[in-house]
Amino acid sequence: MAVDCGNTKPGIEIATLTDVGRQRSNNEDSYLYWEPDSDEEFLRKGRLAVIADGMGGYEGGQEASRLAVETVRHVYESAFDHDPQQTLLQALDTAHRNIQRYAIDHPMFHGMGTTCTAVSIVGHELCFAHIGDSRLYLVRPETVTRLTRDHSYVGRLVESGIVRSEDAESHPQRHILTAALGSGRDVAPDRPEHAVALQEGDTLVLCTDGLWSLVGEQDIAGVVRSSTPAESCVTLVKMALERGGPDNVTLLVLRIAA
Repeated sequence: MAVDCGNTKPGIEIATLTDVGRQRSNNEDSYLYWEPDSDEEFLRKGRLAVIADGMGGYEGGQEASRLAVETVRHVYESAFDHDPQQTLLQALDTAHRNIQRYAIDHPMFHGMGTTCTAVSIVGHELCFAHIGDSRLYLVRPETVTRLTRDHSYVGRLVESGIVRSEDAESHPQRHILTAALGSGRDVAPDRPEHAVALQEGDTLVLCTDGLWSLVGEQDIAGVVRSSTPAESCVTLVKMALERGGPDNVTLLVLRIAA
């Protein structure tokens, strides 16, 4: 059942849902939604949503994604810079280092890593930091826009014109990542050039590849436009499972209210 985050401050409607899928025995996805308790802190920091899809073996992926979302929240909450965008970038860099240290301390998790997409909404301005192939969509009444790009082998082929974008989501090598937290010496997360101005009625969808690889963005947008966030979560996960559900499926749906 979708979790309807009804105890949020006014101005947003949120629901989340995760499912292990039909072929996995464990869930390597992690996610969270957070906002400060005090009104003063809320005015400065706004809202935070994070999603992560781990990799690295039975427990390695779980630990990597858990570390990512917990670290991002900790940095955003306790080391907030005046600029939410810079704070998100700092948070992902810190998560990268924490995952690497954890792998050194636990050699059985060598190679652990995770995608991570972290979103902040302060007032009606959206900032994000992103690495990997989880996705962030902005759904409006007439349009759907993918705000993130996939850091993957197939993503590179699309950018170079070798593979068509409509073929990428079913490509057999679509799961090969070219960047992830915990992998490589440094990370360079994607970020918007400027904060994205949100409007009343806008809906943000954060999801792992267990959803988008089976349910196209037009289908996602159609469901979101015609349903509440909680209903959208249930319907979209059901669609992914009906189409085979080989991977964990996780999403957060955030609708901007008056």
